Amino acid sequence: MKIGKYTLHAIETGVFALDGGAMFGIIPKILWNKSNPADDQNRVTLHARNLLLVSDSRKILIDTGIGENWDEKFSKIYRLDQHEFTLIQSLSKIGIHPWEITDVLLTHLHFDHTGGSTTFKDGKWIPTFPNAKYYVQKKHFEWAVNPIEKDRASFIQERFMPLQKEGLLNLVDGDTQFDDEINLVTINGHTIFQQIIKVHDSRDTVLYCGDLFPFASHVPIPYVMGYDLQPMITIEEKKKILPVAINENWKLFFEHDPEVIMATVAESQRGFAIDEVFTEMI
Repeated sequence: MKIGKYTLHAIETGVFALDGGAMFGIIPKILWNKSNPADDQNRVTLHARNLLLVSDSRKILIDTGIGENWDEKFSKIYRLDQHEFTLIQSLSKIGIHPWEITDVLLTHLHFDHTGGSTTFKDGKWIPTFPNAKYYVQKKHFEWAVNPIEKDRASFIQERFMPLQKEGLLNLVDGDTQFDDEINLVTINGHTIFQQIIKVHDSRDTVLYCGDLFPFASHVPIPYVMGYDLQPMITIEEKKKILPVAINENWKLFFEHDPEVIMATVAESQRGFAIDEVFTEMI
């Protein structure tokens, strides 16, 4: 898929699982289990899917997935499976080496979004992409280094603090036009100052949704995660974004959906629903 000067590639980094009840909040299991079937421990399957934008002068990675070098306890709890693909393997398949990445746009610093930002080598954690500038919202970074009890376990310091230590972390202050085709849009429902990424030209728009819409099944307004710090704000953010996405025919890019990479949205009798589904980049 091409937008402006960028060619877009979906990058798979691993498969893991989280509690289905936490993923769908107040929605009864009898409903969400139809689209996202749970295992015997009530966990649903998530992909850690990133987006790579390639132009003649830049190679921009949006989020870095769940990463590697997790211990056995972590891997068991989250049913981590990287037999089929990891971040580095997926980049290698399209001929991209870690040192070629010029920029990394991080939606937020939860471990499943920034886990691949650092690599454990020679007894210490170092940036995975040594020549890249990493970008995250300033107020989100401040939150991540001093989180509250509800979300403390989501922030694994070794997965992002080495970026600051090495002088690679750039703190963004609010909504920003990153370049002609890329806008960073701040939202606050899931976590404080998450940034979702709008990639657009005069013809097409792809919205990298981060954890605003983890699955395609999260498009209906009431489908809000129990993980969200401010669920009522998530609802208002969905109500604001979805009508625009319909009117301008945006494609929503889902970071965690096991099958659906992108989809357009339409109005339904009950509000909003998925319309055209894409299981590969077009």
